[in-house]
Amino acid sequence: MSLKTAVPQAPAQRLKKPSWKDPRLLVGILLVLASVAGVTALVAGAEKSTNVLVAARDLPVGTALETDDFDVVPVRLGTLEGAYMPAGEKIPDGAVAGALIRSGELLVRADLATSDQLDRKPLGLDVETPLPSGIRSGDRVDVWASLPDGRNGFSEPRKLLEAAEISEIAVAESVIAGPDATRLLVLVEDADLPALLGALSNQAKIAVVPNPSLR
Repeated sequence: MSLKTAVPQAPAQRLKKPSWKDPRLLVGILLVLASVAGVTALVAGAEKSTNVLVAARDLPVGTALETDDFDVVPVRLGTLEGAYMPAGEKIPDGAVAGALIRSGELLVRADLATSDQLDRKPLGLDVETPLPSGIRSGDRVDVWASLPDGRNGFSEPRKLLEAAEISEIAVAESVIAGPDATRLLVLVEDADLPALLGALSNQAKIAVVPNPSLR
């Protein structure tokens, strides 16, 4: 009769209660707290209102910007807050509109410029033919000129500007009933100024045609 030697069994491991000194527990708690804090800050930022400047009227390119040109409105901008001018910040001296700012639009910092930074200059044109209905500041037009031909007539029209942006429109009350001209301010690059100024100095007839390509 053979004898079998009993092999002692390893003692069963018991689960230990986590200790406050356990680094894994501390890291887990910190991650949870950081997550909660991040969500709280995000929600609070989204609900925060900031008083910013909003245009009280249309401000064409090159308009000298003053505080009186703007109203103050509270808006929720979230992470975009830094892109807009807050009501409590002074508009820089000598600032002009670098782009058309329509009435009711918020003042974007990128729209602030100085006169010497503008690559287009507003030039006044008198247009005798009525403008198409619905045309307004910010629209694009082709500018055509007909020079006097010396025989009490005018030469064939020649296009001087393509897709020029209208900066401002001044329409007299008598335009529809009579020959009075509509006064347009269009933005002209320096390279295009000589030809246009030459046409104007020679009493050319000016006509504009809407160009919707860059509206």
